[in-house]
Amino acid sequence: MKHSFLRTQRTKIVDARGREIFLRGVNLGGWLMMEGYFLQAPNIGVRKFKKEFAARLGEKALQDFERAFYGTFIQEEDFKRVAQMKLNCIRLPFHHGLIETESYRYSAKGVAYLDQAIRWAKKYSLYIILDLHGAAGCQNHDWHSDSLGKAELWSNKNFQKRTAALWEFLADRYRDESTVAGYDLLNEAVITDEKKLNDLYRMIIQAIRSADKNHVLFVEGNKWATDLKCLERFHDHNLALSIHFYHPIDFSFNFVPSLRYPLRYQGVKWDRAMLGRMAASYARAAKKYGAPVFVGEFGVNDRDNVHHEIDYLKDVLSCFDAHDFHWTYWTYKAVKHTMFPDGLFSYYPNSPWVNRQGPKTGWDTYADLWPRHKKDIIESWKTKYFTPNTKAIKALSSCQA
Repeated sequence: MKHSFLRTQRTKIVDARGREIFLRGVNLGGWLMMEGYFLQAPNIGVRKFKKEFAARLGEKALQDFERAFYGTFIQEEDFKRVAQMKLNCIRLPFHHGLIETESYRYSAKGVAYLDQAIRWAKKYSLYIILDLHGAAGCQNHDWHSDSLGKAELWSNKNFQKRTAALWEFLADRYRDESTVAGYDLLNEAVITDEKKLNDLYRMIIQAIRSADKNHVLFVEGNKWATDLKCLERFHDHNLALSIHFYHPIDFSFNFVPSLRYPLRYQGVKWDRAMLGRMAASYARAAKKYGAPVFVGEFGVNDRDNVHHEIDYLKDVLSCFDAHDFHWTYWTYKAVKHTMFPDGLFSYYPNSPWVNRQGPKTGWDTYADLWPRHKKDIIESWKTKYFTPNTKAIKALSSCQA
């Protein structure tokens, strides 16, 4: 089915006929932007893993690994599964290095993965939001932006120009593609000087609009996409505000394993009412701004619902519904981990390349095991070996898109 282009109408997202559309879907995290915990690995920048892998096995072996992972971890069947969940949207995180090279050239192989994802989304009547998850220089100091501890995007004008140029390239490529709902400009920026954040957004928006007037721009606030008040006016009439909602993070990420929902933690009672107040504060900020709210990420580490994680998830979804928020769950699939939000599909076996007991776990084992276990490792990445979280899937599916 061919989609119509979406646009914002104050706090709503509507199609070409003016009908209100609610984007409700899931992130394909860990695929085109590798993050350690997806493969039961230490949380380090992916560049470090790739450098060490290539040092052990050579650049050709690294290219072989990347090609196999991109071609196996997510396949057409996964898009079909998302549609069968009655969801209508995929947020697609990608690493800038998938698309661009250090010499300002763009990789046809990298772009081909985005093209393929868009074709699959179109086939199953899904919208796609392209999410720049790891920018040149890194937009925060954490591993999931591929940082090794510094956020150099903010201090390096060349990285900023590259980021704007990358978006202009993608906007020109997809300007006529209505399956693309829009562009999430920068995932989880963290910066003390908010003027630099707003200046970069203006640069990116200008670059995109020079090529593409059709797509919604999803603009995240500062501080891991939790602060909308820092955002200035960008005078764009097709813009949504994007937040990430993991409150309280010590529960949703299972950083404090004893917590049970509803809970009292650090003097705050976290229940449906408190989550509702948090959502309402974002709704007020967006109404004042005159834009819809898109929750690009939310989720919970599921401990077999022993700590009432599914109750928490249902309450979060109820709060989003009360304020007409759009959302994409984090995340679709991952190796089962004791921390961080779970996949709707989780890999439970303790294969040698998972090796939860350590000392080497996840992709730290790959350089040792790849030569002998390559076929088995690749096969294990397929979703058919991942166990569905039926309760979480049911909770998301019950929210009609």
